[in-house]
Amino acid sequence: MPVDQARGLRALLQQRSTPLRAASRVSRSISIVSGKGGVGKSVLALNLAVSLAQFGKRVCLLDANAGVGQIDLLCQRHGYWNFEHVVNGARQLADVVLTGPAGIDVLPGAHSLWEISSCPRHVQGALFAQLAAFETHYDFVLIDAGCGLPRWSRGLAASSDEALIVTTSEPTALAEAYATVKALLTPEGTALSVVANRADELQAARLLERLQATTTTFLRGRLSMGCGIPDDPLMAESVLARTPLVELSPSAPAARAIRQLAERLLHRPMFRTTSGFFGRIWPMVARSGAETVKSRSENATVAFKEIGPIH
Repeated sequence: MPVDQARGLRALLQQRSTPLRAASRVSRSISIVSGKGGVGKSVLALNLAVSLAQFGKRVCLLDANAGVGQIDLLCQRHGYWNFEHVVNGARQLADVVLTGPAGIDVLPGAHSLWEISSCPRHVQGALFAQLAAFETHYDFVLIDAGCGLPRWSRGLAASSDEALIVTTSEPTALAEAYATVKALLTPEGTALSVVANRADELQAARLLERLQATTTTFLRGRLSMGCGIPDDPLMAESVLARTPLVELSPSAPAARAIRQLAERLLHRPMFRTTSGFFGRIWPMVARSGAETVKSRSENATVAFKEIGPIH
């Protein structure tokens, strides 16, 4: 059985929670999002989290996919309890944290953050104070934020320091990736980067160039960073083995590319230095019951026309 890496966290959370504004340190939060499913977002999120841990960083991965979570299945962990049980009072936060490969922690059911809006105000404050203390335990908080940017997914990405938008060279995936950029891009908001998954070097370069040019022309903005992850048959084998590729075969082309992405993230300056991820998302959750999110169907159609095909 793996060593219980969350033991120290449990001891921390048994103490009295401090207010959000009193957090002693702020971790870096990175959301991994996609415009559509099937582009390898969750697999990338897990491998990136493990890569950062291999560099000696303390990492927590929030599984915020709606419905059945995927992260625990991808790394041979079986978590019955998840964050939804914390919200409804059945379990404490430390009870649902899973220890993953390379010592990362996994918080399943994180999309249930939005259900906190139905709790009394004092309960909301207590939960988010716990989450603020939880965040200070890590150097990086990665959020597998789902696809298609529903209300909760968009809020997760907007509250992060950075968002990695995962796409492939398929026309529909590319159009949805641009629609995601369009939905998230703000002058002083989350830093947006694009990851071209399952693309060779030339495909990735063309895809990233087109997205950057279209973002500049139509949105008057710029993407912070771009990178490509090659199509690697060993990635499929790692999924079947339920072991991250960066552990199963570190020398594989895709594993090397993910490690390079982790290194780039390690050396990038921190864009936000206050509040922390949970401090920023709390106001969104508190008012979420009275808000509606604009449908993205029209945006996706316009995006396809604006970005055009990649040749």
